Amino acid sequence: MVYIFFANGTEEIEALGTADILRRAGIDVQIVSITNDRIVTGAHGIRIETDDVISQVNFAKAQMLILPGGLPGAINLAESATLIERLRDHVYIGRPVAAICAAPLVLGRLGLLEGKRATCYPGFEAELKGATCTGALVEKDGNIITGKGPAAVFDFAYTIVEHLKDRQTADQLRAGMLWNEVK
Repeated sequence: MVYIFFANGTEEIEALGTADILRRAGIDVQIVSITNDRIVTGAHGIRIETDDVISQVNFAKAQMLILPGGLPGAINLAESATLIERLRDHVYIGRPVAAICAAPLVLGRLGLLEGKRATCYPGFEAELKGATCTGALVEKDGNIITGKGPAAVFDFAYTIVEHLKDRQTADQLRAGMLWNEVK
């Protein structure tokens, strides 16, 4: 099970685009509110009904945890005590995490990017404590995947698909979604 965490102020395209691509790849994805309300309002005023709330998530089933960006969404994620505790536990046992846009600041504040290559939305580099900030659209360093921002959502999600499944599945999705024609 892959969990994508939504906060009020989450960047909608990063969250929903990632969920869409992962589901197309046949990956079991749950969209989770970090509050006790299944309805969250994104950074651009789009109201989204999540699959579940964080208090009901069985983190033992978590294959990967994903943090979309946006403001104040990324800050709200960073201030969720439950999410922070579960994120630390998840990384400690060697399971993968991914964060895009401003959300890598959550990983940086926890020291999870120490000695890693990472990327983020321009202006948040100082929050990525100990990371080598590359400015690339997507970085994968071990079990951590980071994305630069909204324009990176496709490459970010395809990289997650490659990590969780394989390159062939990601390539098939790219072709089927006509991504190869855009690039």
